[in-house]
Amino acid sequence: MHGQRNAVFFGELLMRLATKRYERFVQAREFEVAYTGAEANAAVSVANFGLGAWVVSAVPDTEIGQACINFLRQFGVRTEFVLRRGNRLGTFYLETGASQRPAKVLYDRAGSAITELAPGQVNWAEVFAGKQWFHWSGTAPALSDAMAATTREACQSARAHGLTVSCDLNYRRKLWAPEKARAVMTDLMQYVDVLIGNEEDSALVLGVEAEGVDVAQGALDAARYEEVARELQRRFGFRYVATTLRESISASENGWSCLLFDGRQCHVSRKYRIWIVDRVGGGDSFSGALIYGLLTGLSSQETVEFAAAASCLKHSIHGDFNHVSKAEVLALMAGAGSGRIQR
Repeated sequence: MHGQRNAVFFGELLMRLATKRYERFVQAREFEVAYTGAEANAAVSVANFGLGAWVVSAVPDTEIGQACINFLRQFGVRTEFVLRRGNRLGTFYLETGASQRPAKVLYDRAGSAITELAPGQVNWAEVFAGKQWFHWSGTAPALSDAMAATTREACQSARAHGLTVSCDLNYRRKLWAPEKARAVMTDLMQYVDVLIGNEEDSALVLGVEAEGVDVAQGALDAARYEEVARELQRRFGFRYVATTLRESISASENGWSCLLFDGRQCHVSRKYRIWIVDRVGGGDSFSGALIYGLLTGLSSQETVEFAAAASCLKHSIHGDFNHVSKAEVLALMAGAGSGRIQR
């Protein structure tokens, strides 16, 4: 397990109900069930690449809660710090987009088990013993004021125990307004070592924007995002700032590359042209692979190339989890991206 390098992931666990065959919600007569969560998605990647991955969350003490736990365990994620409490598991409905029709997500998360989690209810000293990394995303404090306070408690404890703390801004406008997000997240940034975001998050959540970039038009200029990364590092003191650069040609076709600023130099990955099977979890797969690279001592350029290749491959996989091996990621990094059948 690479010298027992271990990471902790804190956030909500959810049931995903997705339409089949690219159907719209109004057409659907059945949904495909899976279990997910932004932080859990990243945890699966870390476990899959051979490191220790623990999830901290809360699920109801019911068969549905157990089904969620079982789903995570089959992919090597440790669940002993998932609390059994509350009345329901949060749910989201996914209508998969295609061509020029975007995907759509509807949330049913109000009153889920984790929204009631408050400071003092998780033994963070026990959780962080023997761990080196703590990861959370902006969806966690967005769930409730109690969760915002619990996230702050977790970050303080992680810092006290010497862990590296990473945060994916992961802004979801259906969960909270930009003004509330900015107030809460700006305060939490003092505990963050590694900041992860996409093209829009830093502008909406932290007020640092790439000038002259129109995400809706699908064209991105990496140099603009280097300016943003440097400003974020200057303002908040992050050790690393990472971002995914998604060029949205359509719901089915994207350009995909990634950027990592290490406080001295900006490292940009190779760009991939991807045909999308399922983009949900693409950013989380980037986070997981980035954590793997930094935890195992890869150089900044190697880390961003590994994370970009891993998250590129995720877009070819149905579901939220990135079911690719380290060998497959390394093969793509080495240029094996033709998709020819392996015999």
